[in-house]
Amino acid sequence: MTRAFVFPGQGAQTIGMGKEFADQYASAMAVFQEVDDALGENLSKLIWKGDIADLTLTHNAQPALMATSIAAMRALEAQGVDINAADFVAGHSLGEYSALCAAGAISLTDTAKLLRIRGNAMQEAVPVGLGAMAAILGLDFTTVQEIANAASADGDICQAANDNDPSQVVVSGHKAAVERACDLAREAGAKRAMLLPVSAPFHCALMQPAADAMAAALADVDVKTPAVPVIANVLASATSDSDEIKKLLVQQVTGSVRWRESVEWMGANGVTEVFEIGAGKALSGMIRRINRDINCVAVNNPEGAVAAASAI
Repeated sequence: MTRAFVFPGQGAQTIGMGKEFADQYASAMAVFQEVDDALGENLSKLIWKGDIADLTLTHNAQPALMATSIAAMRALEAQGVDINAADFVAGHSLGEYSALCAAGAISLTDTAKLLRIRGNAMQEAVPVGLGAMAAILGLDFTTVQEIANAASADGDICQAANDNDPSQVVVSGHKAAVERACDLAREAGAKRAMLLPVSAPFHCALMQPAADAMAAALADVDVKTPAVPVIANVLASATSDSDEIKKLLVQQVTGSVRWRESVEWMGANGVTEVFEIGAGKALSGMIRRINRDINCVAVNNPEGAVAAASAI
């Protein structure tokens, strides 16, 4: 049985996420405490009792989702399942940091600090209102890529940012170009083309200032060889090379999230079971639309951890 542990990205956040893990497992509670200490603030209070608008802010959502994923991992460990039960790990965008933390490549404290830097840098890279992202449903990646290229004009850029599954591609760039892409997508027969409620245009060339910030931040961080290989977003294949991992995390800021290809790579390399560890189960839905032969289990509460442990 070949198995992958995957970790969700931004958009999965909800108020109260991870609280059941923290209540039932001291090791999970310790994760939230360490993240609070690393950031010098009570992020856990925001996660469990705050306002969803505040939690959704990029600089909060990124470390919060990571903390929830690692707390879920600690719950699995309490059930006797450690990272070595997986053959590969992967994460969607910021989830790649959770995957690397879970695999022991980056410490929890460093991961929290990096994600706070990443969130701030991504938010500050483009003035609010200048950029946008939109989900295109019902067209394949190549078609959306061509639409994004056609929508780029007058100095504005639009890029295919997230290749999520065969029916969902997200574009990112200058707002005017993204709006043109939505119009072109509808003309091409898209089922839906809708702007997303995000605060910045992630995973496109406009994020270069954030990529530069991450290059500087990662230069000071000790990245170890992960316990199991990580399937990198920008490669859509696995690596265990710590130097390469640093470079890929920088490239990831401006590069496309190649999630569909990553799942296809999993299938081609024998993965038949995926455990989605952390908030929600959005990745499980994407994976089923990509490869129905892969069985997905969501570990988003203590019951899920117990069920996962019994299935491994």
